[in-house]
Amino acid sequence: MKLGFIGLGAMGRPMALHLLAAGHELSVYARRAEAAQPLIDAGAHRCATPAAVAAASEVVFTMVTTGADVEEVALGEQGILHGARPGTVLVDMGTIPPGTARRIAAKLAERGIEAIDAPVSGGEVGARNATLAIMAGGKAEVLARVRPLLETLGRTLVPIGPAGAGQVAKACNQMIMVSCIEALAEAMLLAQRSGVDPARVKQALSGGSAASRVLDVFGAKMAARDFQAGVEARLHHKDFAILMNEAHALGAALPVAAQVWQQLNALMAHGWGREDTSGLLRVLEGASIGFSSARQPSGSPQERA
Repeated sequence: MKLGFIGLGAMGRPMALHLLAAGHELSVYARRAEAAQPLIDAGAHRCATPAAVAAASEVVFTMVTTGADVEEVALGEQGILHGARPGTVLVDMGTIPPGTARRIAAKLAERGIEAIDAPVSGGEVGARNATLAIMAGGKAEVLARVRPLLETLGRTLVPIGPAGAGQVAKACNQMIMVSCIEALAEAMLLAQRSGVDPARVKQALSGGSAASRVLDVFGAKMAARDFQAGVEARLHHKDFAILMNEAHALGAALPVAAQVWQQLNALMAHGWGREDTSGLLRVLEGASIGFSSARQPSGSPQERA
């Protein structure tokens, strides 16, 4: 097929390379020319605008950061809307607000252009290994058209419902995952304060009911105090803003998520947004030190008497 790909960062680049390796013609656009170069070297065609990508493609994939970014790429002056023919499909694989996904789908539909929101879970490793979990929203018949392409990129593909439903599922995924990272950080803090080796605790938990991918990945990073980013914490912070805004609009009480949201806010305030979300442990460590100091009585026992 003639495909397009817009957004060639840490996630988009390997995904686009998988599509190219599968034998499809690929047109690409990236705001930074150097981001597109690995694709050009592999045989893709560089385009000057998203509209030009759409004009050359039957299906256009986008993998950009925010809802505003997707709206600009899809509906802006040089967006997909102005280059795509009726029947072209936009597959957005980033994480954006469900309402934004619905709005984009409705605007494109006015021109006969189809849209699938297909956010993913699995991070950069999943993108490189084509093992992503894909959650799809949109028309069933349109999803059927692009299913073979999505199966080139991921291990699982689950249709969730109409436009925006994939983004709702992704918000649920992020809520559970980051809340688990926070719970893990609290467990590691408890181990530290108890004088127990966190690495041993992590090893023990891995053999029991607390075993999980979050424990394997983030527990190892916390135990090693390796806060170099796998996925940058600022992206999880962005995702939590999406889900908390959705909760507010829907009147849905999410008390645990609300507390995790405050911890992510604190992490960002420390300037750790481009580090790993395992840095939630450091947020707790700082809070615990402050709490301990506040609780410690001043003076000697005799003076206090």
